[in-house]
Amino acid sequence: MRQAVLCGYYGMGNGGDEALLATLLQMLPKEIQPLVLSANPKATENLHQVEASDRYSVFGLMKILKRSDLFIWGGGSLMQDATSARNPIYYGGLMGLAQGMGLQTVAWAQGVGPLKRGISKWIAKRAFQGCNAVSVRDRHSAELLANWQIESIIAPDPVWALESTPMDIYGDIASPRVAVVLRSHPSLTSCRLATITEALQKLQVQTNAYILLVPFQPSQDKAIAQAICDSLNEKFPKQSQIIIQKDPRKLKGVFRGVDLAIAMRLHGVIMAAAEGCQCSAISYDPKVSYLMEDLDISGWELENLPDDAQSLADVWINDLENKDQAIAPRIHHLKQQALIHKKIFEI
Repeated sequence: MRQAVLCGYYGMGNGGDEALLATLLQMLPKEIQPLVLSANPKATENLHQVEASDRYSVFGLMKILKRSDLFIWGGGSLMQDATSARNPIYYGGLMGLAQGMGLQTVAWAQGVGPLKRGISKWIAKRAFQGCNAVSVRDRHSAELLANWQIESIIAPDPVWALESTPMDIYGDIASPRVAVVLRSHPSLTSCRLATITEALQKLQVQTNAYILLVPFQPSQDKAIAQAICDSLNEKFPKQSQIIIQKDPRKLKGVFRGVDLAIAMRLHGVIMAAAEGCQCSAISYDPKVSYLMEDLDISGWELENLPDDAQSLADVWINDLENKDQAIAPRIHHLKQQALIHKKIFEI
């Protein structure tokens, strides 16, 4: 039995990152015993039934690494400096420490970049060069690593393959059911949020849609969901609700039975599409734009979101009325290809 330290954005209450951890645990070979570095170890242990340790404890981390065999960067956009310049320093520092202590090191299902600073690029390049194996979740990350002469396995985001838990929550709620997954972001201004809210109101007027607001990271997203829900309820009482689900398997299962998902968050689009839901994206990050392009779904760059609410509503109504039947085989293929990330543990 080998012990592996799993490092990622875990214990932060972000549904997408918890989904990555759940998928990683699902893919790990049985002979590997995981220990997760978490911002909230007790919550991680309760949610995932796995041993966890404080990601901020230097003493605890050194003790763990000394008795471990393997260090795994556990998926997502860890090596990027768009949200914080500290990310490459923290994650690159841990990877370098593990490599210096002689552990086998793996970068699993990484989305590399954006890396805007020279020091960030230098840290990332050195960390990836020292890995025993690397897998990435998109072609742009693979191209960046290739430019650094670093080999990688490329496969779709592993959350495509996450086993979901069906949620019997809709009862007598009639179709169409529309899920909305927005997140806090500087470019989601009050004006743009008002436009989206007005477009959802128009969608309800024209289709009698039931709106489900799904905050993936409640500490950051719930206020937005609540503001939209309050506005919708003024005109259409009992035609919308907020759904908060910490378990990523159940969170993915929420989308089973939803007709359309309108999502900013990458894993909002992935979970919804994987559960057979029509999707429309609002992109705040290149990773969402790439997925929007790959799936050939409707959507906008957040900074270029139309000011006309009716134009948004028209696109969503068209999505509801003209579901892309050809996408189902592509989704099945993505689910199967995502399992390729398991191969990285054959080191």
